[in-house]
Amino acid sequence: MSPSGAARPGRRGPAAAAGGGSQPRRSGAAPSSRRSPRKRADDQGAAARRPAAGSRGAGGAGGGRAGDAVRSGAQDGGAAGAGKPLRLNKALSAAGLGSRRAVEDLVRAGRVSIDGEVVQNLGRRVDPAHDRVTVDGSRVVLDERRRYWLLNKPAGVISTAADPSGRPTVVGLVPDQPRVFPVGRLDRDTEGLLLLTNDGPLAYRLTHARYGVEKRYLAEVERLPADAPARLRKGVQLQDGLAKPVRVRVVAGTGRRRMIEVVLVEGRNREVRRLLEAVGAPVRRLVRTAVGPIRLTGLAPGEFRALRPDEIRGLYRAIGL
Repeated sequence: MSPSGAARPGRRGPAAAAGGGSQPRRSGAAPSSRRSPRKRADDQGAAARRPAAGSRGAGGAGGGRAGDAVRSGAQDGGAAGAGKPLRLNKALSAAGLGSRRAVEDLVRAGRVSIDGEVVQNLGRRVDPAHDRVTVDGSRVVLDERRRYWLLNKPAGVISTAADPSGRPTVVGLVPDQPRVFPVGRLDRDTEGLLLLTNDGPLAYRLTHARYGVEKRYLAEVERLPADAPARLRKGVQLQDGLAKPVRVRVVAGTGRRRMIEVVLVEGRNREVRRLLEAVGAPVRRLVRTAVGPIRLTGLAPGEFRALRPDEIRGLYRAIGL
């Protein structure tokens, strides 16, 4: 098992719910040698059209560079349409901050702000789609049309919204309404944590290196030269420029099994694989185990769940919004 709780290369992860949040869900048949890729894609699409009960929140889009969501206009705020103004205590309670009485105590204590202004009026109304509400300085998402999915991406699935060749995609593994997009990309053979959302501003910042959001990977390599970790820490010149991980850590392995953890803040195409290949450590299996404060725990390959309100607030803190 990886340090972050991801399935250890060569094994499937547990199917239990992560962190006491919403229960993980399977979005159709898992890949099987007895089903063609087209059949699997059809199965996944049919399952995704079933409504996901109990999920609240929003989603955003983001591709390897700016993201499909950003290119489709999601960067200006995510889901379209304006919600009706709600009483502040009702909106905060619905966002997972506690009972209405508990959130009223937050307001009275001066811990709640709307658009940068501290609010202590319990009768204040907010527009969930447009008002920026914070508690103790952390952004609270009130717009119920937004979705934030955490997916344990299996190998063999494409990190796009659609594939002309009909191969299964990550979007086909989660409910199809409202429309969401992957935040960044994992190549076809890479597994692990992938966020999907229709929250454009969040996705945009998560995918750009200048915001410093760390992405953690666990790689099983064919061999690991003794000088490989030091070379990685120093930086490696790739065809598209110098690449330097934030951190590198060798994970104990047995026999020919060698494990190494690599942490990056950027997301160039197949960057981890190319880095390890360059230092003589070809990758056998690669799993992303974390993005910022979000860890991959409790989800088997192909399962997904909604992010909890505290996890969404943690992502906003990580990107400075």
